[in-house]
Amino acid sequence: MSRLVYFDAASGAAGDMILGAVVDLGLPLETLSGELGKLALTGYRLEESRVSRSGLAATKVDVRLDNGQPDTAHRHLRDILALIDGSTLAGGVKERSAALFRRLAEAEAAVHGTSPEKVHFHEVGAVDSIVDIVGGVIALDWLRAERFFSSPLNVGSGTVTMAHGTFSVPPPATARLVEGVPVYGAGEGELLTPTGALLLTAHATGYGPLPSVRIEKTGHGAGSRETEGRPNVLRLIVGEESRGDEIEAASGERVLVLETEIDDAAPQLLGPLVEGLLGAGALDAYLTPVQMKKGRPGILVTVLAPPARREAIEELLFRETTTLGVRRQECDRTVLERETATVETAYGPIRVKIGRRGDTVYNAWPEFDDCQRAAKDKKVPVKHVLAEALAAWRSGGGKQQ
Repeated sequence: MSRLVYFDAASGAAGDMILGAVVDLGLPLETLSGELGKLALTGYRLEESRVSRSGLAATKVDVRLDNGQPDTAHRHLRDILALIDGSTLAGGVKERSAALFRRLAEAEAAVHGTSPEKVHFHEVGAVDSIVDIVGGVIALDWLRAERFFSSPLNVGSGTVTMAHGTFSVPPPATARLVEGVPVYGAGEGELLTPTGALLLTAHATGYGPLPSVRIEKTGHGAGSRETEGRPNVLRLIVGEESRGDEIEAASGERVLVLETEIDDAAPQLLGPLVEGLLGAGALDAYLTPVQMKKGRPGILVTVLAPPARREAIEELLFRETTTLGVRRQECDRTVLERETATVETAYGPIRVKIGRRGDTVYNAWPEFDDCQRAAKDKKVPVKHVLAEALAAWRSGGGKQQ
């Protein structure tokens, strides 16, 4: 069975609500603070409190600045990417965080008619927003989920005042981030913030009612204010998808395949393109050398994505490449049921990803990020950690998660 996390965003979502919900699920604040401490960002601390929202108990996580004053620094994309790149965060967290900020810069640039490199991050460039986004990646990674799914997103209604003025809800950048995603407006004010939209749409692979799941635990992350008629919380439901759902998924899951060939793009642009596609919600993205007309060498860009992400993926391809057209088709794909086991090795605990159908295991492979981290800590080759983790799993030493 696979581990699923469901975002219940009936009251919208924000970065601090995601942090609160995962802490409510059991992530120690000290662990979250310690991981964020690998980012060279100072002058703040995290505070955890229990609050009530419309009578519902929830966890509130606040980012408190040491001087008590709002952070008014206007950072560029390059400043934040340098901060992330210079950190000691785990490789996967680094990559996903950088991809999210690139996607955010692209959304802001499209709104303001400029380039991502020239965007001044205002609210989302402040210390608390950087902590919310990077912390959100860390927190959601801690859940060790094979799949994220979400309800339609409640964006709220009315207006919101930001650095550039007063805008209708959802404000322009948020509207760009949720393109291709089911949303609706209920309740007064801004309920879905840019950080919330960014994190949810980057992780969720589908939207709709709660799938069939055996609930293991539920976490409630509180928003900053009381709202009329509904608790201002983001609820995360964690559990194991039922065998019936997994067999159904194994017999057919709809995915969108988008392709385009490019023969006039600088190679340096293609690496960030793949990162951007993954950050925009693609399930996979890869590059294949091809021969194009007149004998010119080119690159075939292939993207697998949930059908709901089509417009966002196409927009990124048109904006970030020189292509004049994108082919698309919906396909059925067969996927194995996915689960994770943890094995104990001489280098520490290592997660192993397992692919099965029914009682037959077809594939098992150690989580590379875990192996890479352990190899760095123990100063040994990564291949040694990989081999020992796989041997430990084959000997039956794995603990299912």
